[in-house]
Amino acid sequence: MAHLIEFYDTTLRDGTQAENFNLSVEDKIRITLALDKLGIDFIEGGWPGANPVSVDYFTRMQGVNLRHARLAAFGSTRHFRNSPEKDPNLLALLNARTPAVTIFGKSWDIHVRDALHIELADNLQLITDSLAFLRPQVAHLFYDAEHFFDGFKHCEQYALQSLGAAIDGGAETLILCDTNGGTLPHEISPIIRRVRQYLDEKKSTVHLGIHAHNDSESAVAISLLAAAEGRVRQVQGTINGFGERCGNANLTSIIPAMVFKLGMECEARKHIDRLYGISRLVNELANLPQNRYQPYVGDSAFAHKGGIHVSAVQQNPLTYEHITPDLVGNIRRILISDQSGRANLLHKAKQWKLKLAAGDPVLASLISELKELENQGYQYEGAEASFELLMRRALGLQRNYFRLESFRVMNHKYRMDKPPLTEATIRLFIGGSEVHTAAMGDGPVNALDCAIRKALTRFYPCLEEMELTDYKVRVLSGEHGTQARVRVLVESRDQYRSWGTVGVSVNIIEASWQALVDSITYKLMQEDLRRAGEAEEGEADDD
Repeated sequence: MAHLIEFYDTTLRDGTQAENFNLSVEDKIRITLALDKLGIDFIEGGWPGANPVSVDYFTRMQGVNLRHARLAAFGSTRHFRNSPEKDPNLLALLNARTPAVTIFGKSWDIHVRDALHIELADNLQLITDSLAFLRPQVAHLFYDAEHFFDGFKHCEQYALQSLGAAIDGGAETLILCDTNGGTLPHEISPIIRRVRQYLDEKKSTVHLGIHAHNDSESAVAISLLAAAEGRVRQVQGTINGFGERCGNANLTSIIPAMVFKLGMECEARKHIDRLYGISRLVNELANLPQNRYQPYVGDSAFAHKGGIHVSAVQQNPLTYEHITPDLVGNIRRILISDQSGRANLLHKAKQWKLKLAAGDPVLASLISELKELENQGYQYEGAEASFELLMRRALGLQRNYFRLESFRVMNHKYRMDKPPLTEATIRLFIGGSEVHTAAMGDGPVNALDCAIRKALTRFYPCLEEMELTDYKVRVLSGEHGTQARVRVLVESRDQYRSWGTVGVSVNIIEASWQALVDSITYKLMQEDLRRAGEAEEGEADDD
């Protein structure tokens, strides 16, 4: 029988302790609903007594019905001076009205003496009393044995006694925590074997869980070993590995590894193709960039650059891919670069539905042009929209939506204590019409962007749907100082997709203009393709 695993997500609590990671109540609710659809078993919403955001979140979640997941509130054992019935922390946990409650306590004798300043026996009593008070009032009761592995290595007997106190209090699952993140994978199995021996001695059927931090880059490995060899039932972690210091165990790596590599049974197995989407959702709501190199869900996780790799992948994806990307909602990407060969370009042509045969002379010209452009500093790995336009122009398929005659950008620093005023003027032709317009902006690139949109939108209303989401400048060579060549990468999006474009010049305004023009042209081209597709569907319906 396959090993059953339950996933406990703590993105909304432990994840928010990461530097620069902040979520509103609305954000937390959206993530909760997405985690529920993914098939996460328990979602830790926060510490009810810690801040108003958590209180508001639990209040609002009382009116939300989850399909599968059960909400958990998190807190500590009672304060030494309080009885359980009068402890504000324990009462706040109950007021959250969640089906699950998780409390943490001390397993490391050093923490008991140096942090709590109480006797070792008193700490054991805190654990038992707190859990025993909560047990009759909640459906699921979990105990996080904080610093368990460090505590075990320092004083095995006391660390095990702390687990015994939690069992006596009625904990359903004991979660072994590597709170400092310093435990290495080879240490895990012997410690968990000793814990299981201790549970057998107590004749306890309590379940075990694992909660790992990533300070030694071992959180995922520890979690996988604990599940595979230690047979723990509950695995805790966060989406994208967010968490205090170096982060928590990354569920976007752990879940697919357990499903596809270890063959474990879980609810998330049924919905694992949502993994890529929820990874991006969490980053977007936290206003943080995507980690493109992240396993399974990163944009580069199934990206192939070298021509030999691409050729092999097209014959059999297993040659350079350990799983099929669409299993986790990701896609295979063939990158365009100076290492590209014919296989890369032919793959791209097929992807973009362009007719390009292996023996077509245009193919050799494209490869030559690509290498020359990259010698000048162009880079298309993050700007595939610019390369698609390049291919279409080479094949004579690209429409000219407008023709630039001239532009001018002026910065006026009229007072030293005020920001400069920036204005861009532009002159272009659309069909037979000349358009001459100007716009103000927050800097020269923004002014240019505003001016060109002002000129084009009345001809192409679809541009109102488009927005610039990222802008990067890289100096390509430093030996010429301020005369150095620069590369500008622009990321844009609409309601359907996002795309990247590139420009290169010794003039940053010129490079920015190139990238902006490509971005707008790409949007207009996609609008043409969308309308053509709708027209074909309409004709098919008529038939």
